Amino acid sequence: MIVDEAIRFFAEVGFEGQTRALAERLGVTQPLLYRYFPDKDALIERVYQEVFMNSWDPAWTGELRDRSLPLRERIIRFYRSYTRCHFRFVQVRLFMYAGLKDPALASRYLEFIRDNLFVPLCLELRADAGLPVDLPAGEYEIECAAALHGAITYIGVRRWVYHVEVPEDTDRVVANAVDSFLNGMSATLRSISST
Repeated sequence: MIVDEAIRFFAEVGFEGQTRALAERLGVTQPLLYRYFPDKDALIERVYQEVFMNSWDPAWTGELRDRSLPLRERIIRFYRSYTRCHFRFVQVRLFMYAGLKDPALASRYLEFIRDNLFVPLCLELRADAGLPVDLPAGEYEIECAAALHGAITYIGVRRWVYHVEVPEDTDRVVANAVDSFLNGMSATLRSISST
């Protein structure tokens, strides 16, 4: 109960919200909160685990690597699943607040995304372009993967942070972004690998 309300509370007011106000919302005393969480940072850590780490489906990375399907289909499938899970009020706003309160929180999640999405995606892009996949993904390749991710996740930011209307059919927006990305990616990879 405490964690669920803390997630909503911090998504609304940010991580600077006071535990006293959270306790009032819960109808409990502040000392009761501290019986379960030794300090506010421990509560924030639990919120981080629940919202970001527990919502990642480990199967996504494996599906992205499944070369029995065309790469375009794999990327679109991933982002359709990812957006359904992560384009919610709490996920989007908490990620933004995490970057503002303590960049280490956002950086931890971005490092996780780098290892579990960007790097595998780079290797699959190389394989699709007929380039070697036995070398580690380079920083410029990772930036390309991050650019696609940023373009897609910006839909959620526009909706839940800026309160701007976004197209109802986000699946179509995802497919359009992936197509735009893939249309130029082979040439970009060849350029990166030649330098």
